[in-house]
Amino acid sequence: MTAPEKPDPERLPAHVAIIMDGNRRWAKKRGLPSVAGHKAGVDSVHAVVKAASDAGIKALTIYAFSTENWHRSKLEVSALMFLLKKTIAAYADELARENVRLIFSGRTEALPAAARAVMSGAVERLKGNTGMVLNIALNYGGRQEIVDAVNRALASGVKSVDEASLAKLLYSPELPDPDLLIRTSGEMRISNFLLWQAAYSEFYVTETLWPDFRAEEFMKALLDYQARERRRGK
Repeated sequence: MTAPEKPDPERLPAHVAIIMDGNRRWAKKRGLPSVAGHKAGVDSVHAVVKAASDAGIKALTIYAFSTENWHRSKLEVSALMFLLKKTIAAYADELARENVRLIFSGRTEALPAAARAVMSGAVERLKGNTGMVLNIALNYGGRQEIVDAVNRALASGVKSVDEASLAKLLYSPELPDPDLLIRTSGEMRISNFLLWQAAYSEFYVTETLWPDFRAEEFMKALLDYQARERRRGK
């Protein structure tokens, strides 16, 4: 049997971003409640984070909860918040072993206090790690991020901004713009995700639902990325 092709380590995207879509459809196909799909999706997060870290990716951003997700049923939102808190608390050990540093992007101050406490503890514990940065977008919206950056600029008293100065006011200015943006479940839209940062990202869309997206699928996305010529409008 021929060994699967591996990405060229010299041409990897520095930053990969993922819209993790399809949890609810995965559950519905199996006659399960939505939360079962979200729980299954956590396993894919573990697998993809490890695959990205092992491959040498410098930063990975995952879209975990959008500002629009608050419009879902109260039961589903409550379950998501509980799953979020439980997952982050349990996941810190694994991230520590992988030497992964953890950050969060979004209007996190609006999240439940218990979740924020767990998030803060995990960030503090992992802040000295020197490997891949895992950026979890929580209560995140791309338009809201730009509005927040503009308001920070106005509050500082400046009369004008340029691209460089505004970029420094975004939620995670230490990260480079994503080279590759992956969306699972086949939907062909950006869903208010990294609107500023994804200006020249390469897009990769797969029909695979997020709970079925594992290391092999991630490697396919990297190979597809490496087959492209990036011109950035030139």
